[in-house]
Amino acid sequence: MEALHSSVRALDIAEVRSRFPALAREVAGRPAVYFDGPAGSQVPQTVIDAVGGYLANTNANGGGVFDTSVESDALLKEARLAVADLLGASDPELVVFGANMTTLTIKLARALARGWRSGDRILVCRSEHDANFTPWILAAHDAGVEVVEVGLRGDDGSLDLEQLDEALSPRTRLVAVGCASNLLGTVQPVADIVERVHRAGGLVFLDAVHYAPHRLLDVENWKCDFLACSAYKFFGPHVGVLWGRRECFESLTVDRLRPAPEDLPGSWMTGTANHEGIAGTGAAVEYLAALGASLADRGTAGRRESLEVAYGAIADWEEDLSRRLLAGLGELESIRVWGVTDVDRIEERVATFSFQHARLAPDQVSAHLAERGIFTWHGNFYAVPATEALGLEPEGVVRVGLLHYNTIEEVDRFLGVLAELC
Repeated sequence: MEALHSSVRALDIAEVRSRFPALAREVAGRPAVYFDGPAGSQVPQTVIDAVGGYLANTNANGGGVFDTSVESDALLKEARLAVADLLGASDPELVVFGANMTTLTIKLARALARGWRSGDRILVCRSEHDANFTPWILAAHDAGVEVVEVGLRGDDGSLDLEQLDEALSPRTRLVAVGCASNLLGTVQPVADIVERVHRAGGLVFLDAVHYAPHRLLDVENWKCDFLACSAYKFFGPHVGVLWGRRECFESLTVDRLRPAPEDLPGSWMTGTANHEGIAGTGAAVEYLAALGASLADRGTAGRRESLEVAYGAIADWEEDLSRRLLAGLGELESIRVWGVTDVDRIEERVATFSFQHARLAPDQVSAHLAERGIFTWHGNFYAVPATEALGLEPEGVVRVGLLHYNTIEEVDRFLGVLAELC
């Protein structure tokens, strides 16, 4: 991959932006600045076309012998193959689609809890989005097992690995941890965490929702047991994705209807799936793969390698944006940034930044920015375990989320508007 990366061109941001029709929106005569990506990215035209094209031309339930049903089955199969490549999974049958990550996680938690017994222990982390926290606590409560909360280390959002090691024991059945914080942008050392948990005999569930638009997923190299993410965060529609090791999936009893398939992935998919959304999810992966293929001077060997190229270029560009943003925020005395702020540690975070103003509430800051066409979020973004641990409730923070379609000019514009308040 190093040799491949050396022959890769940088992103052409103008060309990238031309693929996203939403980016043409204006507010008060100026282009809107979409810094709201952590709550949902914008989508390229190819994804919009895939969703509409499915509804216009292939809209049918699966399993039939007539044309549109056969075509629908084939399209969903190809989307599953594409998502497997995105995840770094060799077996597409282990890719489950659902309403969203939260619903899939609740379903998995209930299935796993059937095998938990008194004396067992599960670990949840204070760095998490509540979707990777409360579902496990509720399931553990119903099963009568112990829950241990692993805290944060300092205010950079990194997991306290010493505390994790102290909590691990032969009683540990599961550890739920996120790959990257949707509040602070902090990237967790997931491969290291998985190794630690497996040594203790536990399973690992990874929440990759916030990680997926920024860094390449790699479930087989990470050796995790389950992983979930959401397509609407990586330039697709509102669809949830769950992956698990075959032996883990097949060892569990999951609620399903009597006519539902007994084999994977159908045994884990409740009711008729969101076919048009899955078509758009496959198109989102294809967008990223096509982006990578266009950047590799010597070409790529396939979709997974194209995705590696794309994510390498995305990471490079987002690091440039992050350095510019951190430098500018550091010059504003009224602003406190949470998470990793040292530019020498830039690889330990994705391009998501949360901050507070010394005098103004987060909603006031976001409103000031919105009036000037800059879209940001305020509050806790469902990352309640982290905002509680850091003492950020009830008002929360202002969150700025950069994606690969954002620009240096947008960062500078944001900093100039924010300086008006400082």
